[in-house]
Amino acid sequence: MAAKASPPNLHKSVAISKGYNFASTWEQNAPLTEQQQAAIVALSHAVAERPYPTTLAQDHISRQENGGLAVTNKDSAFGDSQAIEAVLVNTNQFYKWFTDLESAMKSETEEKYQHYVNTLTERIQTCDGILHQVDETLDLFNELQLQHQAVATKTKTLHDACDRLLIEKQRLIEFAEALRSRLHYFDELENIATNFYSAKVNVGTENFLPLLKRLDECISYVESNPQYAESNVYLLKFRQLQSRALGMIRSHVLSVLKGASSQVQTAIRSAGGNKASVSEGVEASVIYVRFKAAANELKPILEEIESRSSRKEYAQILSECHKLYCEQRLSFVKGIVLQRISEFSKKEALPSLTRSGCAYLMQVCQLEHQLFDHFFPSSSEDASCLAALIDPLSTYLYDTLRPKLIHETDVDLLCELVDILKVEVLGEQLSRRSESLAGLCPTLERILADIHERLTFRARTHIRDEIANYIPSDEDLDYPAKLERSAEAKTESTSVEETADVFTTWYPPLEKTLSILSKLYRCLESSVFTGLAQEAVEVCSFSIQKASKLVAKKTTAMDGQLFLIKHLLILREQIAPFDIEFSVTYKELDFSHLLEHLRRILRGQTSLFDWSRSTSLARNLSPRVLESQVDAKRELEKSLKATCEEFIMSVTKLIVDPMLSFATKVTAVKVALSSGSQNQKVESIMAKPLKDQAFASPEKVAELVQKVNTAIQQELPLVMAKMKLYLQNPSTRTILFKPIKTNIVEAHSQVQSLVRSEYTPEEQTIINMLPMQELQEQLDNLL
Repeated sequence: MAAKASPPNLHKSVAISKGYNFASTWEQNAPLTEQQQAAIVALSHAVAERPYPTTLAQDHISRQENGGLAVTNKDSAFGDSQAIEAVLVNTNQFYKWFTDLESAMKSETEEKYQHYVNTLTERIQTCDGILHQVDETLDLFNELQLQHQAVATKTKTLHDACDRLLIEKQRLIEFAEALRSRLHYFDELENIATNFYSAKVNVGTENFLPLLKRLDECISYVESNPQYAESNVYLLKFRQLQSRALGMIRSHVLSVLKGASSQVQTAIRSAGGNKASVSEGVEASVIYVRFKAAANELKPILEEIESRSSRKEYAQILSECHKLYCEQRLSFVKGIVLQRISEFSKKEALPSLTRSGCAYLMQVCQLEHQLFDHFFPSSSEDASCLAALIDPLSTYLYDTLRPKLIHETDVDLLCELVDILKVEVLGEQLSRRSESLAGLCPTLERILADIHERLTFRARTHIRDEIANYIPSDEDLDYPAKLERSAEAKTESTSVEETADVFTTWYPPLEKTLSILSKLYRCLESSVFTGLAQEAVEVCSFSIQKASKLVAKKTTAMDGQLFLIKHLLILREQIAPFDIEFSVTYKELDFSHLLEHLRRILRGQTSLFDWSRSTSLARNLSPRVLESQVDAKRELEKSLKATCEEFIMSVTKLIVDPMLSFATKVTAVKVALSSGSQNQKVESIMAKPLKDQAFASPEKVAELVQKVNTAIQQELPLVMAKMKLYLQNPSTRTILFKPIKTNIVEAHSQVQSLVRSEYTPEEQTIINMLPMQELQEQLDNLL
């Protein structure tokens, strides 16, 4: 056995050597990665753990028993003793063994997959069984769902039917309730009528007001539903009941008021007097306190009437209650008020009467308003509710004042009355207690309007008599003596006397104009005052102009001019504070075109019945409205400007008239020379030099220069003194003297230019004109 075993070992070693070399070469040429090596190790472990197939294991055992070739295959990588041992005799056995080994390995490899297939097959069979059961279950569920849907449909139908029945039942219930509520208003007719016609029911009972309220509700409902059957009949019956109820209220109010009146009469008789002579202390306690008790008795029913006054029926009964109240109150108060006003009229003058009468009426009006507020709280804010009481009471004062106002001629007193009514009464008293005294406003405004009318009439009369038709006395026109006396008295008088003395130097119509305007300005309406002011300023300006002519005729023209300038300046200055326009538009009807039209009709050139558009009768016979606007302030400015210009020219002519005449002649000569005269004699005369002319010789020029210098030194100071006498304001004198100075300087400048151009230095010395600077200083020193 040993000899036979050596060749295989030899071959084995050779094979191993070759295998090792091949493996080394393979490893060098194609080395394995660590991952691949790890896979091989894992594979070797798996192979080592696998057992031999059953067939191979039995074959291995039998071969050993038969003494054949034994082949041992042992995996060195595993430490266990599991190995496949086989005895191979020949190559055929080896191939068979190898084939069996390969089949066993393949079979072992497919075994797990076969096991998985078997498992899946079992699972599929199980799932098929389950699916079959699910199908059966779904069929049962679908059948159950159809049955449930059928039951739900029947249930919903039943519920809907129940809901409809409930809704119909509710609708019927509501309809029955609505019908019952509507019929209830109609059914109330019998109940209300029974109560109102009952002898136990009157306005003072507790159930009267609820019945009245229910009656109003029934009337309102029937009125708002005229479509109901017999609604008109029921409405008529309800209104009859309402009229009866309102009549009961009126009778009750009248009864309570008469009861209060009876108590007042009893109290007055017990006081030992009558309504006309009751004392002031008894007046408050009797006439007012007793009626307040009646107000408490009537308060519930009157409050109900006032709360429903938006309805026509209740507004009417409320108005009747107001009337009844005012009649009862007037029957007591009128005698007392008339007595008080008569006492004032006998004892006091017109201003005091006006003030006292208004104060007393305001007191009475306030007390009556307070008492009225106890009866009618919601109506007390309306002044017209007490008009039936307050108007007759205030008329007593109006009837007392009007005859006195008509015969009053004093403008100052009328202005005082306006101030009393406008400022003290309407302005102060009524503004503080406007609500309670509102009823007096119409009468007080009526009295004020009468005073305005009378004041306007007297103002126009005053303007006509005292200004427009004023006849001046010799003392009024004694200018400038009046101003000189005033200037002498200034040094001895005080400031107050000096102020009063200023007005004595004014022309009386000017003082009267400004006085009347200052009084009327705060008393009359702006539109009325504007007309009066325009008229007063216009006639005052005309009167001053007329007086200036008389002053000029009596003294000198310059005095007349300064008189006019003085008074027009004062008038302009004094009317400036009046914030009005002194312009008035007059409208007149012009019939002048009618005469020509009538002549054409008489001549047959046109027809009276020609209704053509161009010559219609209405157009030709209708008057034309002519408008003319008169601005007294503008006319005043115009007159003042013309007078100042006239004064400036007269003073300029007085001082430099020789120079002006000389310059005029020189200008005429130069114009004649430049135009080329045809007269040889004239041309020969004009051809001479200026200094050879008879009027322009150096001696003549020197003479006129001397006359002008003398006038500047003698006449001009007199003019300035007179200006200072008439015009006390230095700025006014400066403004007026400035153009005079300019004219004098301009005249000297013209003559001086001629002298320098036409005369020799020696001749200029003879003429001896003042230098311009010296002339300027001389004129400036005169101011």
